[in-house]
Amino acid sequence: MTESSERPVAVFDLDNTLADTAHRQHFLEGRPRDWNGFFAAAPADPPLAEGVSLALETARECEIVYLTGRPERCRRDTLDWLAAQGLPEGRVHMRSNTDRRPARFTKLEILRRLARDREVRFLVDDDELVCDDAERAGFPVVRARWAAESAALRDAQEREGRT
Repeated sequence: MTESSERPVAVFDLDNTLADTAHRQHFLEGRPRDWNGFFAAAPADPPLAEGVSLALETARECEIVYLTGRPERCRRDTLDWLAAQGLPEGRVHMRSNTDRRPARFTKLEILRRLARDREVRFLVDDDELVCDDAERAGFPVVRARWAAESAALRDAQEREGRT
């Protein structure tokens, strides 16, 4: 085992945990929702200081893993954004472009996969349903409550499985 594979992993969500999506919420308020506009605006997300600080602090003891409901087609923008914020390098798990399951299902599936080989120190996420399911499955959770809550985003996460 390498030194990094012996370290526990800390799993961080992106939207409204590390990245402030408030400026792009309007894309989700109409019908139909403008998902292309929503994701195209992601590179302009301001960082959320609380989440970024927690990730940097945690990286001293843990390998950082990013777990997002963003579709795979957003990978390049996501990697560029993480690097621009000075966040620790880490694996980025994204949903496939066609996966429309609620985030609570996709994220729990990946958490369980990670836990097969490594200790998952905790999950940091803003989605209460994701947090509830992760806690029920035995994972320690830090609820990211430092971003403004968005009813449109919450509904989209649960009903349309897009983020």
